Order: sequence, then structure tokens, then C-alpha cells
Amino acid sequence: MSDPTTRPGVGKPRTGDTPTDQPAEGPAADGQPGQPGENPTSDRPAGQPGETPAQRRERSLGRLGDRKRARLDELARATADPGGVSLYRDALRRLRRNPVAIVGAVIVGLFVLVAIFAPLIAPHDPVQRFDELTRDLTVDSIPGATAGHPFGSDPLGRDFFSRMIHGSRQTLFVGVLATLIGLTLGVLLGAVAGAFGGWVDVVLMRLTDVMLALPSLLLAITLVAMASRSSQWTVIFAVAIVSVPIFARLLRGSMLAQRESDHVLAARALGVKERNIVLRHMLPNSLTAVIVQATLTFAVAILDAAALSFLGLGDPDINRAEWGLMLGVDGQRYFEVRPELAYYPALAIIVVALGFTLLGEAMREAIDPKNRR
Repeated sequence: MSDPTTRPGVGKPRTGDTPTDQPAEGPAADGQPGQPGENPTSDRPAGQPGETPAQRRERSLGRLGDRKRARLDELARATADPGGVSLYRDALRRLRRNPVAIVGAVIVGLFVLVAIFAPLIAPHDPVQRFDELTRDLTVDSIPGATAGHPFGSDPLGRDFFSRMIHGSRQTLFVGVLATLIGLTLGVLLGAVAGAFGGWVDVVLMRLTDVMLALPSLLLAITLVAMASRSSQWTVIFAVAIVSVPIFARLLRGSMLAQRESDHVLAARALGVKERNIVLRHMLPNSLTAVIVQATLTFAVAILDAAALSFLGLGDPDINRAEWGLMLGVDGQRYFEVRPELAYYPALAIIVVALGFTLLGEAMREAIDPKNRR
């Protein structure tokens, strides 16, 4: 019968089971002779003299817990790695690779730059009348492109190119202000409805249903017609009120979804006040979709404001350069004489609205996980 010590795995003492009266000896990892009480396959000490099996088991469980804690710390460090990609950084990366988003961003960027630097870009004062243009004005003729006036004249002998440049500033002002007012009121109504629920939610949502039942342009015309005197501000508030129910419904739905989420339930279980839960947990996590919708609503605000001005319900000041007013007053009246007076502002309105629509749709697709491709 062979010696058990010559066969692998036979007679080899296990970790922690080495008899105290027969210390194990063997070569160490560095080639040096092993010391009594050391395990040749582990750097952990074996059982101590006089240690009971329960104490030895408890020490083994402690070592196991240390290994688990070390592993959890390692995973936490990997999660907190600055090289990780957040939701918004990932969305920005997809936007950069999306040609639709790039086209929309270029259009919007050019429009904003032209609106901001309009006084520097426009070659002339938009309300100044030029003798070389007015002397050629007749009932059946309006001067076209000439030297120094690339878009020709308007019906009053003013440089039409300068008026188009300054019209971008007025259009941007109306669209931004109307969108911000509608966004503020819509977020307020949606947050109250989503936070309180019950009869408050029912009343506010039925009010928004009534507003959504009417076509947006018809509702805006009704609101402007109710004013005693139409002006630029009546157009802004009418367009803003039209967009309120859209923001309210969207935010209310997002907040209702957040009410049953794990982090909100955990905050309630910890005794966090309902006001803090709404303002710090529910509302910030529900605003992403609303902000994306604001980009799309901006395009609608520009179209609605231009439509109101075209119908003669906007600012009656003919010296104010605004694309919708130019399209309605000049373009419609003198279309047979010089159709370019309608083509230029109409094309500008279409391109700017298209730019905001493309950018808004790309942002929605990039942020919403359901629309990711």
C-alpha cells in the first residue's frame, strides 16, 4: 500500500484544521522553509492554540464578510468612475451623431445669431425710406434688387433686406416670451395636479381638456379678439395660453408616474415631507420631457404669432419689422405686383419652424429610452 503523502490531495491538511499538536511544515511561497502554524496554500493563519471550533468558524465568517465588503467597495469605485457615461451625456453623444439634429441645430443657431446681432448685420435702418427707392414706386411697380438693396424695396421705399434681418429679432422675442409664459403656467398647473391628485387633479385636468378641445389657432384668435385693442402683447399672451394645457398634461402624467417610483416610496418611508418629495424628487425627474416639448412648442408659437399678424390681429404698427406682419400687410396686398414680399418672410418662417421641429424631435428621441434606436 503506497504512502498517502505521495499521492496528490491525500493527507493534506485543510485550512484552519491543522492540529495544534502537529504543526504543518512545508515550503513557503518564496522558497523559504514554512513556519509552524502556516498553511502553504494561503496567507491566512490557521487555528490558534486553544481555539474552539465555534471561534474558528466565527473567524472564518468574519474573513468572508471582509471579502464581500471589499468586493462591494470595488464595485462602488467602478460605478463612480468618472469615465462612465450619464444619461444626458449619452443623449448629447447621440445628438452629435444624428444628422437631423445637426441640421436643426445649425438652423436654430443661425437664426439666434442673426436675431442677436441684427443691428450689426442689417445694412440700413429698417424704418428709413430711401429716395432711390421711393422715386421708382408706383401703384403697379415696386423696385426689386438693386445695388445696396439686395431684396429691393417694400411698398413704402424701405430696405426690405434690413427689415427681414430685424424681423428675426422680433419673431424670436415673441416666440421665446410666449413659450416661457406658457411653460411657467403649464408647469405650475401640472405640478399642482400631479402632486395633490384627487379633486384638485380632476378640476385642473377638466379645464385643460376644455382648452385642448378647441383648435389652438382658433383659441388664440378668440383670446386676441376679446382684447379691447390688439398689440404685440396680446399676441404673446394668446399664444402662451394656447400652450399651457400641453405642458400641464405632460408634466402631470410624468409626475403621476414618479409618485409610485422606488425613490419616492423610499423617501415617504423615511418620513420626508411631501413638499420636499415633490420639489426635490418628483418635479426634477419629470421636467426632461417638458423641456423637450418646449423646443417643439417654440416652432408652434412662431407659426401662431405669424398667423395672428397675417390676419391683422397682431401689432398694428406698420413700422415694426415682424415676419408675420410683413407677410400679411405687404405680401398679401402687393402679391400680384411683387410676390417676393410674401415669399421671403414665408420662407423664413417655414425654415425657422422646421429647424426647431427637427431639433426638438431629435432631442426627444435621444432622451426618451423608448425612442432610442
